Amino acid sequence: MTQAQAPVVIPPIEGARRPRRFGRPSGNPLLHIALAVIMIIWAIPALGLLISSVRPAADITRSGWWTAFFPPAQFTLENYEQVLSRAGIGEAFINSFLITIPATVIVVMIAAFAAYAFAWMDFRGRNLLFVVVVGLLVIPLQVTLIPVLRLFSALDSLTGIQISGSFIALWLAHTGYGLPFAVYLLRNYFGGLPKEVFESAAIDGASPTTAFFRLALPMSVPVLASLVIFQFLWVWNDLLVALVYLGPQPDLLPLPVALANLTTSRGLGFQLLTAAAFISMIVPIAVFLGLQRYFVRGITGGAVKG
Repeated sequence: MTQAQAPVVIPPIEGARRPRRFGRPSGNPLLHIALAVIMIIWAIPALGLLISSVRPAADITRSGWWTAFFPPAQFTLENYEQVLSRAGIGEAFINSFLITIPATVIVVMIAAFAAYAFAWMDFRGRNLLFVVVVGLLVIPLQVTLIPVLRLFSALDSLTGIQISGSFIALWLAHTGYGLPFAVYLLRNYFGGLPKEVFESAAIDGASPTTAFFRLALPMSVPVLASLVIFQFLWVWNDLLVALVYLGPQPDLLPLPVALANLTTSRGLGFQLLTAAAFISMIVPIAVFLGLQRYFVRGITGGAVKG
Protein backbone atom coordinates (compact mmCIF):
# COMPACT_ATOMS: atom_id res chain seq x y z
CA MET A 1 0.00 0.00 0.00
CA THR A 2 1.23 3.43 -0.85
CA GLN A 3 1.47 5.93 1.90
CA ALA A 4 -1.14 8.70 1.63
CA GLN A 5 0.37 12.05 0.94
CA ALA A 6 -0.34 14.84 3.36
CA PRO A 7 -2.30 17.74 1.89
CA VAL A 8 -0.20 20.65 0.84
CA VAL A 9 -1.03 23.78 2.77
CA ILE A 10 -0.25 27.04 0.99
CA PRO A 11 0.56 29.76 3.50
CA PRO A 12 -1.43 32.97 3.08
CA ILE A 13 0.34 35.78 1.29
CA GLU A 14 1.00 38.68 3.54
CA GLY A 15 -1.10 41.71 2.59
CA ALA A 16 -3.47 39.70 0.37
CA ARG A 17 -7.11 40.69 0.52
CA ARG A 18 -9.74 38.22 1.58
CA PRO A 19 -12.67 37.68 -0.79
CA ARG A 20 -15.56 39.96 -0.03
CA ARG A 21 -18.67 38.30 1.31
CA PHE A 22 -21.85 39.40 -0.34
CA GLY A 23 -24.65 40.70 1.78
CA ARG A 24 -22.45 42.51 4.27
CA PRO A 25 -21.69 46.22 4.11
CA SER A 26 -18.07 47.08 3.46
CA GLY A 27 -16.03 50.23 3.61
CA ASN A 28 -16.00 53.10 6.02
CA PRO A 29 -19.20 53.35 8.13
CA LEU A 30 -18.90 57.13 8.11
CA LEU A 31 -19.12 57.05 4.32
CA HIS A 32 -22.38 55.11 4.46
CA ILE A 33 -23.78 57.52 7.04
CA ALA A 34 -22.81 60.51 4.87
CA LEU A 35 -24.42 58.92 1.81
CA ALA A 36 -27.60 58.21 3.79
CA VAL A 37 -27.75 61.82 4.97
CA ILE A 38 -27.24 63.14 1.43
CA MET A 39 -29.95 60.79 0.14
CA ILE A 40 -32.41 62.02 2.77
CA ILE A 41 -31.64 65.66 1.99
CA TRP A 42 -32.03 64.95 -1.73
CA ALA A 43 -35.42 63.30 -1.12
CA ILE A 44 -36.87 66.13 0.98
CA PRO A 45 -38.17 68.20 -2.01
CA ALA A 46 -39.87 65.12 -3.47
CA LEU A 47 -41.42 64.35 -0.11
CA GLY A 48 -42.70 67.91 0.21
CA LEU A 49 -44.15 67.72 -3.29
CA LEU A 50 -45.92 64.45 -2.50
CA ILE A 51 -47.43 65.80 0.73
CA SER A 52 -48.54 69.01 -0.97
CA SER A 53 -50.26 67.01 -3.70
CA VAL A 54 -52.66 65.44 -1.17
CA ARG A 55 -53.39 68.63 0.83
CA PRO A 56 -56.33 70.99 0.22
CA ALA A 57 -55.55 74.19 -1.66
CA ALA A 58 -56.39 76.32 1.38
CA ASP A 59 -53.88 74.49 3.55
CA ILE A 60 -51.15 74.82 0.91
CA THR A 61 -51.52 78.60 0.80
CA ARG A 62 -51.78 78.94 4.56
CA SER A 63 -48.87 76.81 5.82
CA GLY A 64 -45.87 74.82 4.69
CA TRP A 65 -45.97 71.14 3.80
CA TRP A 66 -44.16 70.09 6.98
CA THR A 67 -47.15 71.19 9.09
CA ALA A 68 -49.10 68.25 7.67
CA PHE A 69 -47.35 66.00 10.19
CA PHE A 70 -49.08 67.78 13.07
CA PRO A 71 -52.82 67.82 13.86
CA PRO A 72 -55.21 68.87 12.58
CA ALA A 73 -53.96 67.39 9.29
CA GLN A 74 -56.26 67.02 6.30
CA PHE A 75 -55.49 64.94 3.23
CA THR A 76 -57.49 64.66 0.04
CA LEU A 77 -57.22 63.35 -3.51
CA GLU A 78 -59.08 66.32 -4.94
CA ASN A 79 -55.99 67.66 -6.69
CA TYR A 80 -55.48 64.38 -8.54
CA GLU A 81 -59.15 64.20 -9.47
CA GLN A 82 -59.08 67.71 -10.91
CA VAL A 83 -55.93 67.02 -12.93
CA LEU A 84 -57.21 63.74 -14.36
CA SER A 85 -60.61 65.25 -15.16
CA ARG A 86 -59.17 68.13 -17.19
CA ALA A 87 -59.79 67.87 -20.90
CA GLY A 88 -56.75 66.95 -22.95
CA ILE A 89 -54.65 65.33 -20.20
CA GLY A 90 -55.23 61.80 -21.45
CA GLU A 91 -54.53 62.83 -25.03
CA ALA A 92 -51.38 64.65 -23.93
CA PHE A 93 -50.24 61.49 -22.14
CA ILE A 94 -50.54 59.52 -25.39
CA ASN A 95 -48.83 62.32 -27.34
CA SER A 96 -45.85 62.10 -24.99
CA PHE A 97 -45.46 58.42 -25.87
CA LEU A 98 -45.79 59.16 -29.59
CA ILE A 99 -43.02 61.76 -29.28
CA THR A 100 -40.67 60.07 -26.81
CA ILE A 101 -40.51 56.51 -28.12
CA PRO A 102 -39.55 57.36 -31.76
CA ALA A 103 -37.15 60.10 -30.62
CA THR A 104 -35.41 57.60 -28.33
CA VAL A 105 -35.27 54.73 -30.82
CA ILE A 106 -33.94 56.91 -33.65
CA VAL A 107 -31.16 58.40 -31.50
CA VAL A 108 -30.04 55.01 -30.17
CA MET A 109 -29.98 53.43 -33.63
CA ILE A 110 -28.08 56.23 -35.39
CA ALA A 111 -25.67 56.74 -32.48
CA ALA A 112 -24.87 53.02 -32.33
CA PHE A 113 -23.92 52.90 -36.02
CA ALA A 114 -21.86 56.09 -35.76
CA ALA A 115 -20.13 55.04 -32.54
CA TYR A 116 -19.12 51.68 -34.02
CA ALA A 117 -17.68 53.42 -37.05
CA PHE A 118 -15.68 55.83 -34.89
CA ALA A 119 -14.40 53.01 -32.67
CA TRP A 120 -13.57 50.16 -35.07
CA MET A 121 -13.56 51.42 -38.65
CA ASP A 122 -10.67 53.30 -40.27
CA PHE A 123 -11.53 56.16 -42.61
CA ARG A 124 -10.04 59.52 -43.42
CA GLY A 125 -10.86 62.30 -40.98
CA ARG A 126 -12.29 59.98 -38.34
CA ASN A 127 -10.71 61.71 -35.34
CA LEU A 128 -11.50 65.20 -36.65
CA LEU A 129 -15.12 64.29 -37.29
CA PHE A 130 -15.43 62.79 -33.82
CA VAL A 131 -14.04 65.99 -32.28
CA VAL A 132 -16.63 68.00 -34.22
CA VAL A 133 -19.42 65.76 -32.95
CA VAL A 134 -18.23 66.05 -29.35
CA GLY A 135 -17.87 69.82 -29.79
CA LEU A 136 -21.58 70.06 -30.53
CA LEU A 137 -22.20 69.29 -26.86
CA VAL A 138 -21.18 72.82 -25.86
CA ILE A 139 -23.58 74.59 -28.25
CA PRO A 140 -26.58 75.97 -26.33
CA LEU A 141 -29.88 74.56 -27.50
CA GLN A 142 -31.51 77.99 -27.53
CA VAL A 143 -29.28 79.36 -30.31
CA THR A 144 -30.51 76.64 -32.69
CA LEU A 145 -34.25 77.21 -32.33
CA ILE A 146 -34.73 79.93 -34.97
CA PRO A 147 -32.35 78.42 -37.59
CA VAL A 148 -33.99 75.00 -37.26
CA LEU A 149 -37.45 76.55 -37.54
CA ARG A 150 -36.42 78.24 -40.78
CA LEU A 151 -34.96 74.97 -42.02
CA PHE A 152 -38.24 73.15 -41.35
CA SER A 153 -40.17 75.88 -43.17
CA ALA A 154 -37.87 75.52 -46.18
CA LEU A 155 -38.32 71.74 -46.13
CA ASP A 156 -42.09 72.20 -46.09
CA SER A 157 -41.97 74.12 -49.37
CA LEU A 158 -39.40 71.81 -51.00
CA THR A 159 -40.87 68.43 -50.10
CA GLY A 160 -44.55 69.32 -49.84
CA ILE A 161 -44.67 67.49 -46.49
CA GLN A 162 -45.88 69.35 -43.42
CA ILE A 163 -42.90 69.11 -41.07
CA SER A 164 -43.32 72.30 -39.05
CA GLY A 165 -45.83 71.93 -36.26
CA SER A 166 -45.90 68.12 -36.43
CA PHE A 167 -44.41 65.18 -34.59
CA ILE A 168 -41.83 64.85 -37.37
CA ALA A 169 -40.33 68.19 -36.37
CA LEU A 170 -39.97 67.03 -32.77
CA TRP A 171 -38.46 63.70 -33.79
CA LEU A 172 -35.87 65.42 -35.97
CA ALA A 173 -35.11 68.09 -33.37
CA HIS A 174 -34.67 65.65 -30.49
CA THR A 175 -32.52 63.45 -32.72
CA GLY A 176 -30.20 66.33 -33.53
CA TYR A 177 -30.00 67.47 -29.92
CA GLY A 178 -29.44 63.98 -28.51
CA LEU A 179 -26.94 62.56 -31.00
CA PRO A 180 -23.72 64.32 -29.81
CA PHE A 181 -23.93 62.94 -26.29
CA ALA A 182 -25.18 59.56 -27.51
CA VAL A 183 -22.30 59.15 -29.98
CA TYR A 184 -19.78 60.24 -27.34
CA LEU A 185 -21.08 57.77 -24.76
CA LEU A 186 -21.38 54.80 -27.11
CA ARG A 187 -18.07 55.42 -28.86
CA ASN A 188 -16.16 55.32 -25.58
CA TYR A 189 -17.88 52.10 -24.58
CA PHE A 190 -17.39 50.44 -27.97
CA GLY A 191 -13.72 51.43 -27.88
CA GLY A 192 -13.30 49.53 -24.62
CA LEU A 193 -14.57 46.23 -26.02
CA PRO A 194 -11.97 43.45 -26.48
CA LYS A 195 -10.04 44.01 -29.68
CA GLU A 196 -9.28 40.31 -30.02
CA VAL A 197 -12.96 39.49 -30.49
CA PHE A 198 -13.29 41.73 -33.55
CA GLU A 199 -9.95 40.55 -34.96
CA SER A 200 -11.04 36.91 -34.66
CA ALA A 201 -14.35 37.74 -36.35
CA ALA A 202 -12.52 39.46 -39.22
CA ILE A 203 -10.23 36.44 -39.65
CA ASP A 204 -13.28 34.17 -39.82
CA GLY A 205 -14.64 36.34 -42.63
CA ALA A 206 -17.23 38.35 -40.71
CA SER A 207 -18.14 41.67 -42.29
CA PRO A 208 -18.30 44.91 -40.26
CA THR A 209 -22.10 44.66 -40.34
CA THR A 210 -22.02 41.14 -38.91
CA ALA A 211 -19.53 42.17 -36.24
CA PHE A 212 -21.74 45.11 -35.31
CA PHE A 213 -24.96 43.13 -34.92
CA ARG A 214 -23.48 39.87 -33.59
CA LEU A 215 -20.70 41.20 -31.36
CA ALA A 216 -20.84 44.93 -30.60
CA LEU A 217 -24.53 45.24 -29.81
CA PRO A 218 -24.86 42.14 -27.57
CA MET A 219 -21.79 43.20 -25.57
CA SER A 220 -23.05 46.78 -25.23
CA VAL A 221 -26.45 46.20 -23.64
CA PRO A 222 -25.53 48.13 -20.44
CA VAL A 223 -24.53 51.33 -22.22
CA LEU A 224 -27.49 51.08 -24.61
CA ALA A 225 -29.84 50.81 -21.65
CA SER A 226 -28.17 53.81 -20.01
CA LEU A 227 -28.59 55.83 -23.19
CA VAL A 228 -32.26 54.85 -23.40
CA ILE A 229 -32.77 56.12 -19.84
CA PHE A 230 -31.06 59.45 -20.54
CA GLN A 231 -32.82 60.09 -23.86
CA PHE A 232 -36.23 58.93 -22.67
CA LEU A 233 -36.17 61.10 -19.56
CA TRP A 234 -34.97 64.16 -21.45
CA VAL A 235 -37.59 63.91 -24.20
CA TRP A 236 -40.42 62.96 -21.82
CA ASN A 237 -39.79 65.98 -19.57
CA ASP A 238 -39.11 68.41 -22.41
CA LEU A 239 -41.12 71.62 -22.46
CA LEU A 240 -39.16 74.17 -24.50
CA VAL A 241 -38.60 72.13 -27.67
CA ALA A 242 -42.24 71.04 -27.80
CA LEU A 243 -43.50 74.60 -27.34
CA VAL A 244 -41.24 75.99 -30.07
CA TYR A 245 -41.62 73.35 -32.78
CA LEU A 246 -45.26 72.39 -32.28
CA GLY A 247 -46.69 75.86 -31.77
CA PRO A 248 -50.33 76.48 -30.77
CA GLN A 249 -51.70 73.03 -31.56
CA PRO A 250 -53.53 71.65 -28.50
CA ASP A 251 -54.19 68.29 -30.15
CA LEU A 252 -50.44 67.53 -30.41
CA LEU A 253 -49.11 68.95 -27.15
CA PRO A 254 -47.21 66.52 -24.90
CA LEU A 255 -47.83 66.04 -21.20
CA PRO A 256 -45.36 68.66 -19.83
CA VAL A 257 -46.98 71.41 -21.93
CA ALA A 258 -50.48 70.33 -20.96
CA LEU A 259 -49.56 70.28 -17.29
CA ALA A 260 -47.94 73.71 -17.51
CA ASN A 261 -51.22 75.06 -18.90
CA LEU A 262 -53.05 74.04 -15.73
CA THR A 263 -52.06 77.30 -14.07
CA THR A 264 -53.18 80.73 -15.21
CA SER A 265 -51.02 83.78 -15.84
CA ARG A 266 -51.91 85.00 -12.34
CA GLY A 267 -50.74 81.80 -10.69
CA LEU A 268 -54.19 80.40 -9.96
CA GLY A 269 -54.41 76.62 -9.77
CA PHE A 270 -50.78 76.14 -8.81
CA GLN A 271 -51.81 73.46 -6.29
CA LEU A 272 -52.67 71.23 -9.26
CA LEU A 273 -49.05 71.20 -10.38
CA THR A 274 -48.03 69.13 -7.36
CA ALA A 275 -50.38 66.33 -8.32
CA ALA A 276 -49.56 66.74 -12.01
CA ALA A 277 -45.85 66.39 -11.26
CA PHE A 278 -46.34 62.96 -9.73
CA ILE A 279 -48.58 61.86 -12.58
CA SER A 280 -45.87 62.78 -15.09
CA MET A 281 -43.23 60.95 -12.99
CA ILE A 282 -44.91 57.54 -13.24
CA VAL A 283 -43.52 56.55 -16.64
CA PRO A 284 -39.92 57.83 -16.15
CA ILE A 285 -39.68 56.04 -12.82
CA ALA A 286 -40.92 52.81 -14.40
CA VAL A 287 -38.36 53.11 -17.21
CA PHE A 288 -35.53 53.79 -14.78
CA LEU A 289 -36.45 50.93 -12.45
CA GLY A 290 -36.71 48.56 -15.39
CA LEU A 291 -33.23 49.41 -16.70
CA GLN A 292 -31.39 50.40 -13.52
CA ARG A 293 -29.33 47.20 -13.30
CA TYR A 294 -27.56 48.21 -16.52
CA PHE A 295 -27.26 51.88 -15.61
CA VAL A 296 -24.08 51.90 -13.48
CA ARG A 297 -22.20 49.49 -15.76
CA GLY A 298 -23.10 51.50 -18.83
CA ILE A 299 -22.04 54.83 -17.34
CA THR A 300 -18.76 53.59 -15.88
CA GLY A 301 -17.91 51.72 -19.06
CA GLY A 302 -18.49 54.76 -21.25
CA ALA A 303 -16.89 57.29 -18.94
CA VAL A 304 -13.32 56.66 -20.10
CA LYS A 305 -11.80 56.07 -23.48
CA GLY A 306 -11.04 52.47 -24.28
